Amino acid sequence: MIGGRGSLARMGVLALLWGSGFLWIKLALNNGLTPLQITFVRSALGAAVLVGLAWSARQRLPRDRATWGRLVVAAFFCNALPFFLFSVGEQSVDSGVAGVLNATTPLWSLLIGLALGTERGLGPVRLGGLLLGFAGTLLIFAPWQAAGLLSWGALALLGAAASYAVAFAYMARRLTGKGTAPIALSAAQLVTAAGLSALALPAGGASVNLNATAVIAVVVLGIFSTGLTFYLNYRLIADEGATSAATVGYLLPVVSVALGALVLHEELGLRVIAGMAVVLVGVGLTRWHRQPAGHVQAGREAGTAS
Repeated sequence: MIGGRGSLARMGVLALLWGSGFLWIKLALNNGLTPLQITFVRSALGAAVLVGLAWSARQRLPRDRATWGRLVVAAFFCNALPFFLFSVGEQSVDSGVAGVLNATTPLWSLLIGLALGTERGLGPVRLGGLLLGFAGTLLIFAPWQAAGLLSWGALALLGAAASYAVAFAYMARRLTGKGTAPIALSAAQLVTAAGLSALALPAGGASVNLNATAVIAVVVLGIFSTGLTFYLNYRLIADEGATSAATVGYLLPVVSVALGALVLHEELGLRVIAGMAVVLVGVGLTRWHRQPAGHVQAGREAGTAS
């Protein structure tokens, strides 16, 4: 059960910061930055925030090679790859739609769990939620229409959501609960993601007509919508439990769609709104009887961000 006004306020702030990430990506792209540049800067700034918070909390970054080796895998699938794919996708897809497709991550997580045998007792309710969630995604794309949203950009966004799911499955098995404090582990992961994206920067092309709007957008994206949200989500899980943290995930697409319409004047078609509602209902049904042991995964799925 969700707490009082204080926790509701924190959930609202977290949803706003996280859900606005899709807007900042779009603004950075529209004003000259490339997808790889956005990926590197947001990872580096997010890492700087978390390293500072870990230091202030006297949490030490991992020192053993085995953990750093696992962090390379986690940082690739949970940060570097999806950050890049979201930026690629938003080159041709509205920021609001990107936020809605991000909400499909729990559906991919359930599919992966079924494939690995870690999800059992699917039941008719959760199966119905899975099918309903993907039906909502199909409704958003409307591939049967000439003006449907199905494109390489949309597929990149779905790939980003699926990449998060792969990361959560891996992290639950190989990283979480291994002795490293959560903030320090998140800091190390984003440091690794910054390193991976820096290696790819030469292949990403040069900025075109870069201006102050792009710089401000990517700075806000890195500091607030990446680094600070990692910390706030961790605190929300610690103080209120995974259920409250997971609830934020249902607010992210609403925030992204609203900001896209208000700031970028993106069209709010009835089909997209209906598809978003169907996806969120489907995701809610797939969480039916979710085991408490998955609280870390549920918290991260609530919006690891855009």
